[in-house]
Amino acid sequence: MVPILGSSGSFYDDVLRELLFALGGALFVANAFALYRRRADAQAATRRTVARSRPGSPVRGNRRSDEHDLPQAPLARTVAYLLVGFIVMIAGLGAIINK
Repeated sequence: MVPILGSSGSFYDDVLRELLFALGGALFVANAFALYRRRADAQAATRRTVARSRPGSPVRGNRRSDEHDLPQAPLARTVAYLLVGFIVMIAGLGAIINK
């Protein structure tokens, strides 16, 4: 078997580093977008709930659902996940650079 020039580890080590970077980046970008969309989501939720709160509204329905969507992203949780994603992304980038 001929070794590949510039290879310092196994294929799986490289993939793990890249996955760490990609998952951290995805967590960071998704929560940054949720933080950016926070005000628009709150405004959209108030428009939806006005029709549902009127008595006799056809939108209301008689169904009970255990599934609840938040009207907007919680600020503390979004910022915490944003920071965790940033730290994981930087750790993955550092692992890729220092391999």
